[in-house]
Amino acid sequence: MAALIDRVVLVTGAASGIGAATAKALAAPGTALLLTTRANTEGLRATAEAARGQGALVDTLIADLANPIAAEALIEQSRKVFGRLDQLVSNAGRADKRPFGAFTTADLGAQLDLHARSFAALVNAALPDLAASAWGRVVAIGSFVAHDIGINDTIFPTTAAAKAALEALARTLAFQLAPQGCTVNVVAPGYTRKDGGHAALDPAAWQAAARATPTGRLAEPADVAAAVAFLLSKEARQITGQVLRVDGGLSLA
Repeated sequence: MAALIDRVVLVTGAASGIGAATAKALAAPGTALLLTTRANTEGLRATAEAARGQGALVDTLIADLANPIAAEALIEQSRKVFGRLDQLVSNAGRADKRPFGAFTTADLGAQLDLHARSFAALVNAALPDLAASAWGRVVAIGSFVAHDIGINDTIFPTTAAAKAALEALARTLAFQLAPQGCTVNVVAPGYTRKDGGHAALDPAAWQAAARATPTGRLAEPADVAAAVAFLLSKEARQITGQVLRVDGGLSLA
């Protein structure tokens, strides 16, 4: 099977939103996808079916990246089924908008674990494959909240800290892997429409978020997925250590 595959890509958080859109953007003959989610099995099944319909080879695995052994299990699954791993899209996560006084240090730790520690664990497990690959790529999904404070009168202290840590890890990894030709970048979305809404915002705040975005609309998951797909492409081989903001001009305010 491995001889028929141009690249093997792991996409976390692939059951919905940006992860599902990314899987569909990448799906094509010659691409193998390992898709994972923590609990949304029906969404993962639908994403996998759509990707297979576009000609991709697909395997799925339910994995909670809060579990320290999940990262190694995912990389081992990729090696077992497809023989290797070439590319990693670290997308799984969730936002927390509780301000100071409402969150605990344990809540901060949970966000750091979910966004930064899980990324580090995945990379450590996949490092030999990424370094050896002829088409090695890593893209982490960051967020505007790591850069822009108080937009739409909403703050995300713990998520901002976790996403900033994620960016720091990605940039240092980019430096480490550059000699092997493996690029590492971050895509930082602005307010992005999620399946079924956004757990961290109420409907009124969601509407205000669209008004606060200079383009006047929320990003769609496909907008973010298009940026991810480009950074994973062969044409993006000279782009590494960057944070690409897909925010509709939110950072211009």
